Amino acid sequence: MIQFYNTKTRRVDEFHPLSEGEVLVYTCGPTVYNFLHVGNWVAYIRWDILVRMLAASGYDVKRVMNITDVGHLVSDADDGEDKMEKGAKREGKTAWEVAKMYTDDFLDGMQKLGLIEPTFITKATDYIPQQLELVRKLKAKGYTYQISDGIYFDTSKFKTYADFAKLDLAGEEAGARVEFNPEKRNPSDFALWKFSPIDEKRDMEWDTPQDLLEDNMPHKGFPGWHLECSAMAMDKLGETIDIHTGGIDHIPVHHTNEIAQSEAVTGKPFANYWLHNNFLLVDGTKVSKSIGNTYELKDLAAKGFSPQDFRMFVLQSHYATESNFTWENLQAAKNRLNSYRAMAQMRYQPQIASNKVDFESAYQAMLEASQDDLNTPVALQILSDVGGRVEENGIAAGDSESFETFLVKLDALMGTQLSIEQDISDEQKALIQKREVARVAKDWSASDKLRDELAAQGISIRDTDAGSIWSRT
Repeated sequence: MIQFYNTKTRRVDEFHPLSEGEVLVYTCGPTVYNFLHVGNWVAYIRWDILVRMLAASGYDVKRVMNITDVGHLVSDADDGEDKMEKGAKREGKTAWEVAKMYTDDFLDGMQKLGLIEPTFITKATDYIPQQLELVRKLKAKGYTYQISDGIYFDTSKFKTYADFAKLDLAGEEAGARVEFNPEKRNPSDFALWKFSPIDEKRDMEWDTPQDLLEDNMPHKGFPGWHLECSAMAMDKLGETIDIHTGGIDHIPVHHTNEIAQSEAVTGKPFANYWLHNNFLLVDGTKVSKSIGNTYELKDLAAKGFSPQDFRMFVLQSHYATESNFTWENLQAAKNRLNSYRAMAQMRYQPQIASNKVDFESAYQAMLEASQDDLNTPVALQILSDVGGRVEENGIAAGDSESFETFLVKLDALMGTQLSIEQDISDEQKALIQKREVARVAKDWSASDKLRDELAAQGISIRDTDAGSIWSRT
């Protein structure tokens, strides 16, 4: 049984897809105006586990992730500078060049972290016609109105607007949730299509179709951030999807607005399950450029940590809990991953274990933990128990094949990349054997010298009653 904590219902719900054997997933992707920091990457690792778990459970996952390359303003009130235009000024490039540079970097980071590529990666700028058509449908149903800076959605006409985020709109002062705009009919109304400032030429702007306007003036414009996700999700996945994912910061504004505009058009639920990941803190504080803790993957690499080390750090906590990044916590995750790698390397040096490990049962237990609201901490504890037994006793006679299968299935479920661990060279094996001879002869000087020689090649040795066990450092 698969179950999730569903933000829509505020309870743990058993998962039932719309279609047997297929799951439709939409993931809110990045706004590509800067490099992603560790706090940004957490979400994509969380939802990678969701996709892996669904696939391991026998589902064909059809997933869309957007690239926001226009229209994401610095304010939730639909005013202020477009983040893409802001990035262009900072870089001395066009918004189009900035979007490509940071999109390429994001896709490269996905590969480094071992994330499964979505079925569709959709760029907002490629879906302008679909977004305008959505505005057209909303206008036909009476949900839109025009003010000086754009076309807005009238939230008072969508009676369940406040339900998803449990908003108290009546008791909320204007400006408490989003900054107040006196032209709007309601403080919660949001922009579907923004007009370009009359005195400004934007890199990214399009003609506003006349049939969408309430005046006879020509307007250049660009889509609202919320509109983009609805248009792309419905274009690729249909009017109702199974699972929509994002961060908890999306709940009160972005996802609330997606639901309103989507369901106003279709009259159907936009998504049946909503999953939200919690924040990552850095040294117990919010990630912020002003305090210099927006670490990127390259900053981790400079301190000797791999993307896989960071991935392990993320999986050690539950997606719904707040987690805390410190260099000490990252080192602990690196150590844990190294212990799993040492376990995987045991398949090249089988020992006769006194007790067999039921690898298939262990995998099933990990899968069930993942199916239980993506409980990766429990899944990793099961893996640690298996790893401890394997490192201590080796692989029992006849278990090599089941261990290999376990590693392959484990990689598919958790993205651990353990099945690709390589054997050491014949020359290194010869050095280990030579050291064994020295130890038997109690030639400790030669034994230590050979240990040091292996260590210089990144090979550590652990002496056991069954012989010397090696692992990469």
